[in-house]
Formats: sequence, C-alpha cells, structure tokens
Amino acid sequence: MKRNPTITTDSGRYFLTDLIRDEVNFYLTEQSQGVAPPPVQKPAQPHSTLLELPRRDTWNIPSCDLQEAMANRKSHRRFIQEPLSLDELAFLLWATQGVRTVLHEAAVLRTVPSAGCRHPFETYLAVLNVTGVENGIYRYLPIDHALVLEKQVTNFPSHLTAATRGQSFSGQAAVTFIWSVIPVRTEWRYAEASYKVIALDAGHVCQNLYLACEAIGAGTCAIAAYDQVFVDELIGVDGRDEFAVYIAPVGKV
Repeated sequence: MKRNPTITTDSGRYFLTDLIRDEVNFYLTEQSQGVAPPPVQKPAQPHSTLLELPRRDTWNIPSCDLQEAMANRKSHRRFIQEPLSLDELAFLLWATQGVRTVLHEAAVLRTVPSAGCRHPFETYLAVLNVTGVENGIYRYLPIDHALVLEKQVTNFPSHLTAATRGQSFSGQAAVTFIWSVIPVRTEWRYAEASYKVIALDAGHVCQNLYLACEAIGAGTCAIAAYDQVFVDELIGVDGRDEFAVYIAPVGKV
C-alpha cells in the first residue's frame, strides 16, 4: 500500500460524499461477474487450539436499560484493576460482531449493521486481565463464537502504549479490541464505492461496544490515532490486504 498518497481537502471531502457511486460500473463488480464471495471469517491456522466462549443462554450478564445506557455512555481512559469475566468478554464480542443467522455464504446477519451485509472486519483482542484467559493476542471467530490465540507478547502493556502513540490507558485495560479490515469483502460487492461504507461500518461496531460496556460496569474509549505499521505487526497482518482500522481499550470503571 502506498504510504503517502496525495490527500487534499477536496479529496478528503469527496471521500465523505457518495459521488463515487456514480462512477462505479456495478455490472463489472466481482459479485456481478459471478466470482465467489470472500470467506466471512478468516480461518484459524491448522492445529490451533480454540477457546470456546460461553453462549448467550448461559451468560451471567445483568439486564441493562437502553435509555440509561445511551444517557450514561461516555469515553473512559481510566480503569480499575478488576478483571473481566469470560462471560463479560463473550458478551462484548457478541455485541460487536456476534452472528445471529447464517443465510448463505454471502449473507451472515450479525448484531451490527454492515453495508450489503459484507462485515469486513476481524476482531483481535489484546488480553491483559480476563479471568481464565492467558495474556496474549487473540482473534474472535464469530461463526464459531470462539477465540484463537494468535501470539504471546513480552512487555505487553508497553507494546500497546507504543502502538497507540503513547496512550497508556490501552496498556492498562483488561482487554483492548483491535479491529482490522479485509477490504475485499466489501469490494466484492461495491468496488471503489466500498471505502466510505467500511468507515461507517466501523462506527456501528464501536458504538455497540460502548453501549455493551454500560451493562457490565465497564468503559471504553475509541482510538483512531495509532502507529499503523506497529499495530499491523502486533496483530500479524500484512498492512495491505488486511490492516488495523480502529482500537478500543476496555476495562472496569
């Protein structure tokens, strides 16, 4: 990916419009050409051990009034050193990328909306303080509702602080959500019209995290200022076909 593309006020504002849709020939998209859709979930590596997460009907999660959650929602950058339970982590993952129904290979309905039902994100977790889960970088497998350990990191909190350009609360959280995007999932249907809607989709995901945190006495703060190369290396992605787009540390408050 070109590191320093030319960006101007006009090009930035153009990105926020939907004028690009008039320039795309939708008869030539991969979907229209009969190309099979990209997988809805990046597979785990062979011989990986999956950590199955508690299912919704077994959670010990208190009910939460939606109006109260919306009224009380705010960004938190200070957390107490109380762990998240596995039930709570499973709930947050379900709230942000949980699968409701698999209709077919190109349509998996989730707990958040996504343009064209494309859901281009993968969820990585930097786990520091979750009961019963060893510290490390994990990835959520929404179809399986399970975690796969991707790697373990020495000096983990300092790595997270450096990755978020000195925002130390990311290394003090119980778990830091790192969302990557696989653009081809959306490009398959929308070609060059994909990029604005991918950005919009990321907002849907993180807002659900904010509201879900209210139900468990936790808080989060969305981070869009991070070291791109550092974060991509931390979660083990190539920076072109998959790269980090959004970060949100979570902890008890």
